[in-house]
Amino acid sequence: EPIPAAERAAALQAISDDIGDCTRCSLAYAGRRKIVFGDGSPSARLMFVGEGPGADEDVQGLPFVGKAGQLLNNMIAAMGLARAEVYIANIVKCRPPNNRVPEPVEATTCSQFLLRQIDVVQPEVIVALGSTAATYLLGVKRSLGSLRGQWHSCRGAKVAVTYHPAFLLRDPNMKGEAWK
Repeated sequence: EPIPAAERAAALQAISDDIGDCTRCSLAYAGRRKIVFGDGSPSARLMFVGEGPGADEDVQGLPFVGKAGQLLNNMIAAMGLARAEVYIANIVKCRPPNNRVPEPVEATTCSQFLLRQIDVVQPEVIVALGSTAATYLLGVKRSLGSLRGQWHSCRGAKVAVTYHPAFLLRDPNMKGEAWK
C-alpha cells in the first residue's frame, strides 16, 4: 500500500525506531558506534544503496560521508541534483569490522529494514553501488560486469548496477565506466 508523501518521514522514523539499538546480528558486537539508518528525501525519486557504513559513517551515523561519500555527492551534483533530493542507504546498518564485506547472515538479517525503507520512499530508480548491494537488492549472485548496463527491478523500482564510489577512488580510470 503506497504511503502518502506527507507520512513518509514518520514511516521511516518508525522503521528506525524498530531497529532501535539493534543486536540482531554479530555486527552489533563488533565495535559499532552508531547505527547508520539512511539519509535524504523520504519522497526521493532516486535512491542509492551501498554495502555498509565505513569508519566515518560509523562515527557520524550518516551514510556516505567519508571520501567515497564525497565522490558520491559530486556525482549527484553532476546529475543536477542535491544530496537532499535523493535517498541514500546501505544493505547493513552497522559497520563491518575492518570494512569487510558483510556476511550473508548479517546482510539478510539487516536487509529487511532496507526493503521497508524502499517501500516507504518508493523511488523510481535505485542505483546499486557495488556487487554486495546488487546481490541483496536483486537476489542474485552474479558478477558486477554481468549486471551493469541493463535495467533490473526491485520493489517496483528500476535498478541500475554500477561501481561503488570506494572502488572508483581506488581505480579512478573506471569513473568513465561508472558514468556509462
